[in-house]
Amino acid sequence: MNISQNQKSASPATERVCPPDHVHLFDNFLRPLVHSPSRLFGPHVKPGMKALDIGCGRGFASLGLARMVGKDGHVVAADLQPEMLEMVAERVERAGLSDRIRLHRCEADKIGLGEKFDFVLAFWMAHETPDPSRFLREVYSLLTPDGRFFLAEPKMHISKDVFRDFVAEAEEIGFKPLKNPFVLFSRAIVMVKSQ
Repeated sequence: MNISQNQKSASPATERVCPPDHVHLFDNFLRPLVHSPSRLFGPHVKPGMKALDIGCGRGFASLGLARMVGKDGHVVAADLQPEMLEMVAERVERAGLSDRIRLHRCEADKIGLGEKFDFVLAFWMAHETPDPSRFLREVYSLLTPDGRFFLAEPKMHISKDVFRDFVAEAEEIGFKPLKNPFVLFSRAIVMVKSQ
């Protein structure tokens, strides 16, 4: 499985993101029980869809999304850190989902994809972006009309006020709030790209 862009390189941007050696603390065998992909994303993801998992970490959500989109769908697992993408690649191979998941290495300030997606996930990563407004605009540009954006931020890093401001900025860009799903330890919202 190939990873877009360079396989290995350190960047000052990686200093503010979760380091690869810490990811096992919260993305392990218990994660799907706490944050079940089918329960959280199932109402928004259907077979045949194209989904993007930004800041995929070890890939717990990417694997779940790949099962939901089925053999006719496609998932892009995107992350800034090549070490994370290597972990995803191993898990994808073991799960037999290589035909549904493509890995993509982002830049610190740009996702860097040109295709359109029906569903975009940003799970516990938007607070790590250097320019949240730019990030939201890029997500908006990557969605199909009526595409859904699932945003979840950790309560331990993002206050209620900061999250509210983030959502208000998303609305100014053109997102329409759809629902606030319950996500343990998180503040979360699903938004739709308005026409």
